Amino acid sequence: MMFNLLYKELRLAAHPNLFIFTLLGVLVIVPAYPYGMVFLFGCLAPYITFMYGRETNDIYYTSLLPVEKRDTVKAKCLLMVLSQMTQLIISLPFAVLRLHILPNGNPAGIEANIAYYGFGFIIYAIFNLIFLTQFFKTAYKVGKAFILAIIPAIIGVIFMEVIVHFPKFQWLDRVEPDIMLKQLPILVAGIIIYIFSMLVAYRISANRFQKVDL
Repeated sequence: MMFNLLYKELRLAAHPNLFIFTLLGVLVIVPAYPYGMVFLFGCLAPYITFMYGRETNDIYYTSLLPVEKRDTVKAKCLLMVLSQMTQLIISLPFAVLRLHILPNGNPAGIEANIAYYGFGFIIYAIFNLIFLTQFFKTAYKVGKAFILAIIPAIIGVIFMEVIVHFPKFQWLDRVEPDIMLKQLPILVAGIIIYIFSMLVAYRISANRFQKVDL
């Protein structure tokens, strides 16, 4: 059943921009570019899809199907996870390639290294938790949920891009294998925070959506 719901999300509910923004993981190959923008695109894409779903009455349509409200929430959560993780996976080969064609680093901010991806998971976690829990209060007010969620996500991106310019934290901007090994705890922490936040977001959102009168 969940596979069918996710398939329905991809074929009917997902706005075309969701797929376009997912492909923007390739931006890590662009020289002198703030790579934190990749994560903001990963936040913007679900927002456009949820807004598109509001205009097409997707939530109401899904509720008419023989599925529980919790499954509707779960399908939306899985769609967000799928788009964000696909974006990161797409970016990986380009992050490796840039080490060979652009070895002089990224003057605009953090390099696309292990710490970068760790911070990315945390930024996604913050956005998803706030956006989903706020949206499913009403299953309608997408704009308010997005504003409340994107502000801390932007702050997270700014923090990530700025901190590497301080001498004490320049190791976060390095790509040498031994230094990236030192960055590994940030990636592990980011993944754990992301998984935990999605579980919490799903539980809170499902409980809130149960109370929504469509």
